[in-house]
Amino acid sequence: MQDRHLIGLGAFNMLIAVAAGAFGAHALKQILSVDMLAIWHTAVHYQMVHALGLIATGVLMLRLDPVWMRRVGWAMLIGILIFSGSLYALALTGIRILGAITPIGGLAFLLAWAMLAWQAWTSGKS
Repeated sequence: MQDRHLIGLGAFNMLIAVAAGAFGAHALKQILSVDMLAIWHTAVHYQMVHALGLIATGVLMLRLDPVWMRRVGWAMLIGILIFSGSLYALALTGIRILGAITPIGGLAFLLAWAMLAWQAWTSGKS
């Protein structure tokens, strides 16, 4: 995965997150319970934050080790898919067991940020 791919994936995830946020605020507001709507908004929030993280990772790929930045990008993307994806599905279906896989996505987010921090601290580039 190249820097432009990470930036493109981040931008595409921002597009989806903005659309999902608007969909939740307008269409789902009348359909979902308050609890399910809060879950939907949590999914949107984390997708937005980590979409920005993907964009930053693409930009940082030019400054830090590109191999590690690819790993960071993959971890963020997997985190978005599992964390936000499971919360979107939970909010729409009400199937609570879907929330059991959400922490796996959270672990992917933590791994991504830890790898990024490690690269920033240990990089020999100035």
